[in-house]
Amino acid sequence: MAVNERLILPDHFQIEPELREQLSGRPGHQRCVEGNGELLLVVHEVPQAGVPERDPFYFWKRIDGTWMQASGEGLSGLGDLIERYARTIDGHEEIVEEADTAAEIFGILRHSGPLARSSRNLVAALEQVLAIDADDRGIIAYRDRAKEIERAADLLNSDGLMTLEFWRAQRYEEQAKSSHRLNSIAFRLNLLAGFFLPLVALGGLFGMNVDLPDFVQPMFWGIFVLGLFIGGFLRWIVGWQTGKSWEDEDRK
Repeated sequence: MAVNERLILPDHFQIEPELREQLSGRPGHQRCVEGNGELLLVVHEVPQAGVPERDPFYFWKRIDGTWMQASGEGLSGLGDLIERYARTIDGHEEIVEEADTAAEIFGILRHSGPLARSSRNLVAALEQVLAIDADDRGIIAYRDRAKEIERAADLLNSDGLMTLEFWRAQRYEEQAKSSHRLNSIAFRLNLLAGFFLPLVALGGLFGMNVDLPDFVQPMFWGIFVLGLFIGGFLRWIVGWQTGKSWEDEDRK
């Protein structure tokens, strides 16, 4: 069923019926359509982040080998499109290098994915043209430039992902170090509390409001020293065992 191409094609595109029958009222994906010696190249404008719709551009190659575009004769619009891709990617690369927050990188990734896919499909469409007419020097030049854009878009996307992964690993290391410092501080506080625990226990025992034997009262300093000795001994035992455990974990 033939469709009125005036809905999607420039009015001066007098394409062959065989070519017209392969089209619908929507632009569809980026591709090259052939019919009766004529070609119709369908490409898309640079995609916008979060917008699934694509604005199409059409380039018609007449049977005499002349390329036509919306503004007239030639392929200059294709070159302008590729340069818009390049400027968009360059702008995002600058943001990635200067970004300080994950939100900035996420904003780039929302756009870099569609950019990579669209530039890849643009190259595929140009390859289809060359599969039909391998000697088209203009398309060859634009194909090579589009491949550079495709590579730059892939690198932009991978750089954004690697930046987020690096930041995630960096935050994890910082959290691990902070947790280790807190554990070390808590351990020292526990050792300090354990050091004075026997002394506190003995002081509480002999400080009760009870009548103590007379022989206990002259032994105050001895009890005090005994409490410190027991606390120090406990501290040494616990610290030695814990340090040994940490050394074993470090070896692993």
